[in-house]
Amino acid sequence: MPITPFHFGPGAALHAIAPRHVSFLAFCAANVLIDIESLYNLVNRREPAHASFHTYVGATLVVLGLAGLFWLLDRSPLKRLCGRLTLRPVAIGAALGAWSHVLLDSVMHRDIQPLWPFSTGNALQDWVSLPVLHGACLASALFALAWMGVRKLLRSP
Repeated sequence: MPITPFHFGPGAALHAIAPRHVSFLAFCAANVLIDIESLYNLVNRREPAHASFHTYVGATLVVLGLAGLFWLLDRSPLKRLCGRLTLRPVAIGAALGAWSHVLLDSVMHRDIQPLWPFSTGNALQDWVSLPVLHGACLASALFALAWMGVRKLLRSP
């Protein structure tokens, strides 16, 4: 399923651990942008469904695009949309989101060639079972919720 919410669990955990350094919004945006290509390919019955953006080269282009878009937005009259975000956490969040997306999908999808154009193989295919992979993503989301809850309780008067 394109744009799976399971990818967001690790991003939530990374943001919970380092909220000022990892933008969860950028993490999620990178994941969604990567899967738009797969959604397009699935709707139009194109093979492989997981193509260019599901490689580390393609994911890096997504990171650069998101960072560039943020940089332009931050310098435009729409700057207030950026809130307190700065380029560094956006770039880090986008990079972690894009590269973890390729990593996670490499384990579960047969049509991914994560190291293309340098290699056409996928050594991570079936490295762990799908239930274990989904369980780890869910556990990271639950960890994030617990960590943020504890941090909020510690800040309360």
